[in-house]
Amino acid sequence: KATLCTMKSFSAWFIALSVMSQNILLSESAHFKIGVPENYDGIFPWYLTKLPDLPLAYSDLTVSGGDEGIFGVESGFLYALKPLDRERQPSYSLQVSFTKSMHTQSFTVEVCVIDKNDNVPVFLEESMRGSVQLDLLKGIPFMQVEALDRDDRNTAHADLRFSLLDQIPRIPASHMFSIDAITAEVSLTEDGASTLDPEMCGRYKLSVMVQDMAGKANAFFSTGTVLVEVTGNTWASPDLVRLQENLPGPYPIQISQVKWSGSPVEYSLEGEFPEMLFTINREGNIYLNAPLDRETQDQFLISIVVERPDGREIAKPVELRVMVGDANDNRPTFPQMQYHTVVKDLATKGTEILTVQAADNDDPKTDNVRIFYRLVGQMPETPRNLFRVDRDSGVITVQADSMEGTAPQYTLTITAEDAKGLNSSCTVIVKVLDENNNPPIFSHHEYGPFHLTEDSPVGTTVTVVSAWDADEWGGDSWQVDYRLESGNEEEVFTLVTDRQTNEAALILDKVLDFERENEYILVLSTQNPVALVRGRYGPASTATVTIFIDDINEGPVLSQSHYEVTVREGEEPGRVIATIRGYDPDSHPIRYSLRGDTKKYFSIGKYSGELKTVQALDREENSTYTMEVVAEDGRNSSLSASTLVTVHILDVNDNSPVLVGDYSWKYLCTPRWEDQALVLASRDSDGPQHGGRLNFSLRSDAAVRRNWKLTPINDTHTNLSLNVPYLPPEVYIVPFTISDSSSPPRSTFINLPVTVCPCNVRGNCRMAAKQLEGMPTIQSTIGVLLGTLGVIGIILIIIFVRLSYQNPTPPNKACQERVLLRVSL
Repeated sequence: KATLCTMKSFSAWFIALSVMSQNILLSESAHFKIGVPENYDGIFPWYLTKLPDLPLAYSDLTVSGGDEGIFGVESGFLYALKPLDRERQPSYSLQVSFTKSMHTQSFTVEVCVIDKNDNVPVFLEESMRGSVQLDLLKGIPFMQVEALDRDDRNTAHADLRFSLLDQIPRIPASHMFSIDAITAEVSLTEDGASTLDPEMCGRYKLSVMVQDMAGKANAFFSTGTVLVEVTGNTWASPDLVRLQENLPGPYPIQISQVKWSGSPVEYSLEGEFPEMLFTINREGNIYLNAPLDRETQDQFLISIVVERPDGREIAKPVELRVMVGDANDNRPTFPQMQYHTVVKDLATKGTEILTVQAADNDDPKTDNVRIFYRLVGQMPETPRNLFRVDRDSGVITVQADSMEGTAPQYTLTITAEDAKGLNSSCTVIVKVLDENNNPPIFSHHEYGPFHLTEDSPVGTTVTVVSAWDADEWGGDSWQVDYRLESGNEEEVFTLVTDRQTNEAALILDKVLDFERENEYILVLSTQNPVALVRGRYGPASTATVTIFIDDINEGPVLSQSHYEVTVREGEEPGRVIATIRGYDPDSHPIRYSLRGDTKKYFSIGKYSGELKTVQALDREENSTYTMEVVAEDGRNSSLSASTLVTVHILDVNDNSPVLVGDYSWKYLCTPRWEDQALVLASRDSDGPQHGGRLNFSLRSDAAVRRNWKLTPINDTHTNLSLNVPYLPPEVYIVPFTISDSSSPPRSTFINLPVTVCPCNVRGNCRMAAKQLEGMPTIQSTIGVLLGTLGVIGIILIIIFVRLSYQNPTPPNKACQERVLLRVSL
């Protein structure tokens, strides 16, 4: 048993030693720290750790520092004799001493007690009390509960979580309050902030719970009670404040006060006002720091904000309204410094000409804005009392009986003044407007007579007339409008007025004709462009202008500047195709002649103007002829007129279509090649009406139509191709007809030789050429060549013989031989 007990003790000691050795912390030389769990319930002595760095030979090993005799040393091991309690003492500082070589040495061992969750969290008070004020916002804490856990605060053993278990009573809502799980702050919920009412319920009992281990399932917990009193609050909008502008001070001036009846708070002001104009202190006193100006801002709406010291708003802001009272501190002012107006010179006394209005920025609900008007100056000063201004309305009227004969312009000075005597002034420039009370009068009653030749150019000035007006020079009443009342029904003349001088020029506006009109008597009248307000237009406002037209010899005139004539081609010569008509203003005879008819195709009657053809015309030769017809004055050939005549020749279907081009060298391949064809071209000399579209058609023969095919390309071309896959190689005659599009049509019959031959892969014809009829053979060609050479030889012999007889020589031996030889030849 003793051995077994010893083994068990050694085993326990070894396990504890292993655990403790893992907890040794070497912080510095000769200082050790170990961690030891509290509430050990094993076998004692409890070996905590083997002491390090002991020499091999030492003596007198002791430990001190544990006053309760808890610790001891044996064989180099530190041990404890009973459990440790962290809540009682969290750490121990032990001094270990030993002797080596007659010297005592020591080092420190710090034992830290490791916490276990062995304590239940508890509220500091079993019943806690708090109060909540009306108007408190949701989530704003009004109290905080406190709980304590004796375990180590740095571990989860003392990590506390709070929760609300119940609320009694549950009116007017079942969840009026909430508690922050970590901070334990109690606040109102959304329902609580909106429905809290002390008259309905003035006290609530809340059941709260606290848990350690951050509220985990194995946590210790305890509960408590919180009594909450509902209290009223003085937090409300203060009364309206009325302040006079420009208060003399001294500043700041207290104007109102607010109070939050609860926890300590801080106040602030918000609103549309200059910075520091209004301020509030910690006691809720509101101050005005500078004078107010009603004209700048006549009222202020100030929001008063209440916050906790940490800056969180705890209640809705209340409002303070400040009304600013008026003081008569503004002078009346005119919206503009200068006004312009007009008055007619016939205006009578009392005529209103202008209303001036000044404005005062003081309070319109007070007498401070009542304004009085005065006329304090007039330039020029005479005549006096021309105008007056109404004292209350500012209406300026004519004071004189009439404005006739006054200056053309006046400058008035008007003053606006309030009841306090504050004033300002403006100027009014009054222009006296001349009215049309005088009619214009011609300087002469009659003008002329004037003479104009009938060839006077348009724009010629006949004369200049003028009328005088007694109204103000340059004004609308002085301006004159001239009119031609009679004698100008055909608008031969016109009037051009000079607005600077009021004179009018009588201008020729159309060509004159003595034979038509040789005298003009024009009646002129004059009026002002504005209505005549006094008087009337009489005989003095009219005048007569007499104009005589002088005759001159004029050339003939043709009725048309250009003639267009049409004639059918081939028509019989001598027919009248047009008659050129002209007249002479002086009734002189007219002679007609042609110019530009170089081929003499036309003629014209010398006096009749009848244009005729001299010979038949061919449109294909020329489709248009242009010439000039000249008409001369029968008594003066230098006076003439001319016109162009264009003769268009109308087409007649007098030409048959013809085939165009050489096709003798072209061929078609057999067997038939796809898309191979001969392109046939045709032409018709007639115009498009007759020869526009040409039609190709094969002869009505079954064999021809079986072997050949014509395919139109356009109006003048067609494709000729094989209509069968194969034709024997040969030269074929293809008969077809070309017809024009006239009705009835003209046609041409064609027999076209077409070569059909076998072709190589490149499409080249491989057929040997046949002997054409009427062509020479090879034998006949050789015979002709030999005959030609024989004739040439005979001619050469004759030439040599003649030359020899023309030059004889004496006979000698050599010569005889030569002669004999020549004879034998």
